[in-house]
Amino acid sequence: MNDLLQQFRLASRQYSDASIFMHEAVARKAGLAGSDHKYLGLILQHKELTAGELSKLTGLTTGAVTGLIDRLEKKKLVKRKFSRDDRRKVIIVPDEENAMKLLQPLFEELQQKTTALITSFSSSEMESIKRYFLEATAIMKEVTDSMNPKSDD
Repeated sequence: MNDLLQQFRLASRQYSDASIFMHEAVARKAGLAGSDHKYLGLILQHKELTAGELSKLTGLTTGAVTGLIDRLEKKKLVKRKFSRDDRRKVIIVPDEENAMKLLQPLFEELQQKTTALITSFSSSEMESIKRYFLEATAIMKEVTDSMNPKSDD
């Protein structure tokens, strides 16, 4: 069991490294900085976020969020709008059409190949893999949250 655990940890590390390298390559190809497309994906999932909410979700400082939004806005991937209730509050809204035009072609081959891989597993294997990813994600989020500075709001 110990040997299998070591092999699993090695495979997991290799997957994590390959994921980082692949996302860096996607970012370069898209003309974005490092993980900007991952943050864009987060904004797309939420439809709209305040700068403060994005800071809390990512652990980025408010200054880093401002730089991120500046870069994404310059590429016409997001726009800023101001809250009707509080003009100091900036709401970040993704331009889904521009984001999909930019990113979809870069992920097409990956999606085709991973779909073929996933469908090669039995239903029970897929349930185990899904369980691992969901629970590992929760653990990583918990550890990340404990490392990020706490905000007062």
